[in-house]
Amino acid sequence: MRPTFFLAAFIPFAHAQTPATPPGLPLLRAIKTATLSPSYSCRSKQEFDKGYGNTALFLSTPGVEVNSPDLLFNGACGSENYFDVSLAGDEMSLIADLGAVPIEQVTAQKAFHMMGGTMGRNFSRFALAAKVEQGHTYAVVVNQADRRGLFVFTVDEYVPDRKVVIRYDVKNYQIIQLVAQSAGFDWGK
Repeated sequence: MRPTFFLAAFIPFAHAQTPATPPGLPLLRAIKTATLSPSYSCRSKQEFDKGYGNTALFLSTPGVEVNSPDLLFNGACGSENYFDVSLAGDEMSLIADLGAVPIEQVTAQKAFHMMGGTMGRNFSRFALAAKVEQGHTYAVVVNQADRRGLFVFTVDEYVPDRKVVIRYDVKNYQIIQLVAQSAGFDWGK
């Protein structure tokens, strides 16, 4: 019987490199700050004529190019301010108020199930809009014709009608190139 020899090659491990983010897309898992001001519906006619201005958060260049923000600070003057995420056409984005939890504790999985447990009442409640609450963290599912994603943000400062300062963390973001779709979608049918 012949002895068997094993040859092991040792290759030095290079430092793990993060893949480069394509131009125009947000960097994932990097907390950034944004100020949205003033509330979209509490502006002068001159401000409306300029579009969204600083009232909206655009996470990608394609969003800017088609004038389709991922988040809007909204609310009429003197009324309740809210965050709006589905702003036009076939957009079906949703937002959930996760409560007063640190943004650093929110993973993609916890965005949907922050409270843990197995009962349905512990799942996040997603809607088209959410009331602005200082100190609260929100999760947004981006579901637009050309984009899909998930990001979370915390309201660090809030002055009703005037401004909201948020810290946000993008968990996933994709540009979708439509290959095919079922025919006949219509919001009214």
